[in-house]
Amino acid sequence: MIKVKNVTKKYGSFTAVDNINFDINEGEIVGLLGPNGAGKSTTMNMITGFIEPTQGEILISGYDIMKKSKQAKKQIGYMPEGVPLYSDLTVKEFVSYMADLKLVPKKEKKDSVQKVIKQTGLEEVQNKLTKNLSRGYKQRVSMAGALVGNPKVLILDEPTVGLDPKQITEIRSLIKSLGKEHTVILSSHILSEVSQICEKVIIINEGKIVAIDSPQNLENKSKQENLITITVEDMQNKIKSVTDQIKGIKQLKLIKDNEDGTKQYSISSEENIDLRKIIFEKFAKEQITIFELKKSEATLEDAFMKLIQTNKEEGGKN
Repeated sequence: MIKVKNVTKKYGSFTAVDNINFDINEGEIVGLLGPNGAGKSTTMNMITGFIEPTQGEILISGYDIMKKSKQAKKQIGYMPEGVPLYSDLTVKEFVSYMADLKLVPKKEKKDSVQKVIKQTGLEEVQNKLTKNLSRGYKQRVSMAGALVGNPKVLILDEPTVGLDPKQITEIRSLIKSLGKEHTVILSSHILSEVSQICEKVIIINEGKIVAIDSPQNLENKSKQENLITITVEDMQNKIKSVTDQIKGIKQLKLIKDNEDGTKQYSISSEENIDLRKIIFEKFAKEQITIFELKKSEATLEDAFMKLIQTNKEEGGKN
């Protein structure tokens, strides 16, 4: 569906994107992540054909984005960040205008416009001026503009920025449903959002790809240790002697001494073992009351920060 081969983008002596390679398969929802200035926006702009690579090749459904620009761009629907709409057009007029720009045949235009208006939940506001809409509805209008003409690829740049929690949930659900019929590239700085929506993540830093994997695999790889956080009431200060008797515990560390007399500890243990059951049993026997116990899980944010830091350290050595 999308092939990025040995792509580099230079601005004078500055290399914004440095020889990147990746494939995106049909029907995938892929998150493109990177810190500010990493080359993420430059990569998206090259995929859409907005800017030209200095070297390398980008294929959209087999069409080179620069050599066969018209055919390649026909495959793409782009929702830019910031929701740039024509404020004096109604929702329906704006989507119709986008259909004209995409050369949707006249005999198909009316049905195509109504289809995406319904698909994006805009039926009730289709005759309102876009300037009078809420931020959430404006995001939907921008997405409808990207969808009209039924492109194979949707590129969504920060689609939930500025939305309230209800609107975010609605837009995320819409993106998931779009993944059933389209290939989706999603750029977002909200890592929990990417983890929930995307099947694959591409992380770019300092112009280079530092990881391509599923969110789950990246999260698993970022685990540094098996960690449990526990809050207890230990009137007789037995916790140290009790944990010393439990095989597999590597370290007990006091995190916080609470005002209510409870204490919070972290317990690190050997990998691939789960000590929660034995901790419950031993502590109950020794009259140590457990108020809270939870196993720490790695997140996509942990993985992201670890990869970026590793990349930075390796770059500093070169």
